[in-house]
Amino acid sequence: MIQLSRWKVYVVAAALLLSALFAFPNLLTPAQREALPGFVPSGVLNLGLDLQGGSYLMLQVDVDEVRDTRVNSLVEDMRVILGGARIAFSDLQRQPGGFTVTINDPANYDRALSELQQLARPTSTGVSDVTVTRQTNNRIRAAFTDQALNNMGANAVDQSIEVVRRRIDSLGTREPSITRQGTDRIVVQAPGESDPEALERVIGQTAQLTFQMVDHENSLQEAIAGRVPPDAILMQDEFGAPLLIKRRILVSGESLTRASVGSDQSGRPAIDFRFDGQGARRFGEATSQNVGRRFAIILDGQVISAPNIITPITTGSGQITGRFTITEASELVNLLNGGALPAPLTVEERRTVGAGLGADAVEAGMKATLVGFILVVGFMIVAYGLVFGGISVIAMLINGMMIIGAMSLTGATLTLPGIAGLILTLAMAVDANVLIYERMREEARAGRSAIAAADSGFSRAMSTILDANITTLGAALIMFQFGAGPVRGFAWTLSIGVFTSVFTAVLVTQIGVAIWLRATRAKKLPIA
Repeated sequence: MIQLSRWKVYVVAAALLLSALFAFPNLLTPAQREALPGFVPSGVLNLGLDLQGGSYLMLQVDVDEVRDTRVNSLVEDMRVILGGARIAFSDLQRQPGGFTVTINDPANYDRALSELQQLARPTSTGVSDVTVTRQTNNRIRAAFTDQALNNMGANAVDQSIEVVRRRIDSLGTREPSITRQGTDRIVVQAPGESDPEALERVIGQTAQLTFQMVDHENSLQEAIAGRVPPDAILMQDEFGAPLLIKRRILVSGESLTRASVGSDQSGRPAIDFRFDGQGARRFGEATSQNVGRRFAIILDGQVISAPNIITPITTGSGQITGRFTITEASELVNLLNGGALPAPLTVEERRTVGAGLGADAVEAGMKATLVGFILVVGFMIVAYGLVFGGISVIAMLINGMMIIGAMSLTGATLTLPGIAGLILTLAMAVDANVLIYERMREEARAGRSAIAAADSGFSRAMSTILDANITTLGAALIMFQFGAGPVRGFAWTLSIGVFTSVFTAVLVTQIGVAIWLRATRAKKLPIA
């Protein structure tokens, strides 16, 4: 096993070359990295929030709002279905997860129940999210299932994380960390972003865009007097004038495929948009049926435009005009392209880490790493001499370079706990050398030759080394899976270090010992 095999030399040489190639750009300035040839990797190790400085936000997802919105849509679908079937109803009552309604004419009860079964159509999974059941006194109940209500909350958080990620990416923030905390919280760490208010403004705006018809059937004056129809809502247009709008949503922002900044006929900033196939079809049908009437474009509960439908819009594209500035239009386009948040976000905690504090953390981490390295080097030299101790130190240096190269290759972010993981990994690397050397020492003291003692040291220590590192890797994976923020950074650095430390402690050290034995033809190990 201690033989100087060619394949071992080739593997170590290839690992060294790749590690150096990916670790080298970390020593260069940004200008120098840009001047590198195209075949040379230019990725570098990213510094986390605690090392680089930046903004930290903890956001609460309003899951109840998501469920209320879905129930409201269910109610409006019921109004449309029964209205289209000309079935009169009354005594509509909202309940947790659904509603109950009374059918006025008992002769229409069975027909109404059959019509409302449309609400319980199976989803893509083959299971319906809604149940429609008979009640006493000509009442019908429609409600979401418990599983559907639970999935709404989980899906809302997942969708919010993805939307927040796209919005932060549009700001150009490098390597943001966006993680779930608990069941309904999101933690956002944006290294290098020094203005948390700007970050909060972009992240927190819901950007729910809807297209709804203006109510031309009911009296606006009666609505202003307080008699608002149940299927409409009283709002204000972009000029502050009262406007009665149908609750039913024709098309939502989910159907948008692209938004961009344009200009209207007067040269003022406007927003050009395009729908997907389904959205274009629904928008085309709505505009074809309502030529000459107004429809409202509503963003986060505010009417931003209420134009007249002059001709049917069947191309799937259009323009939103209003009193926008260039900055407002650009920010709105980023929000729309990033997608709408499924639920409002509330900022639970915000803080800023200054760049100076991050620099202090980097300096402290470098000092801790240097002190740890010196102590380990000193111990190995004293305990095992210049030859074997020096081989361990060389293996440890290679291990550190391989960790930096692997983290640069994977785009990992180094945090202060990650530096702690790096220091721990260096100690673990020499720990494997200690196991090997102590086994060699025992074999040499038992009277075996230098080659036999060295070979036995590597072979018999291998099982112990693997057991220890597999256990450490398991703990790191658990921390990475269930941890958040700095804990995941520590776990990631530790996981990479487990593989590199085993590689260097076994192969690099073995090649070093083999070269020494071949060069010296020693009959006895110096550590004996």
